[in-house]
Amino acid sequence: MKEPDRLKDWQDLAATSHYLTVLEIENVLAEEDLEATRAGLDALKQALSRVEKRALTTQLVRLMAHILKWKTQPHKRSRSWTVTIYDARNEIADSQEEVPSLNQTFIESIWPKADRRARQQAENEMGVVPVAGELTWEEVFETEYHLLLEE
Repeated sequence: MKEPDRLKDWQDLAATSHYLTVLEIENVLAEEDLEATRAGLDALKQALSRVEKRALTTQLVRLMAHILKWKTQPHKRSRSWTVTIYDARNEIADSQEEVPSLNQTFIESIWPKADRRARQQAENEMGVVPVAGELTWEEVFETEYHLLLEE
């Protein structure tokens, strides 16, 4: 098999199943094919990186959507919204701890796309257009969100 084809096969396999990729890496390692082993490990590493990035992006969109709802519909604020906000923040922090490359620079690189998706999600959930203006880092990661007694 030609080298580009083999690389494409590794990429396809890693995109399809991480488990099957590990099994195939074990097979080529048992055959002492170090070049194929390296290629398989690289494809698996790239696939796992994409999974981690998607997971963080999903949590960021979830977090931003709930903050938009919080700002747009103060009369509908609930404990579940505060729980969701803090849970999403914790999930993002956990991802960053496990994968240091998912840092502030990475988050800032996906911020505009996450903001667009969060606005769409919030609008779909509320049935109204969210407040205007892009959310700030402070609003998303630093502002405390609590229900007041009168809320």
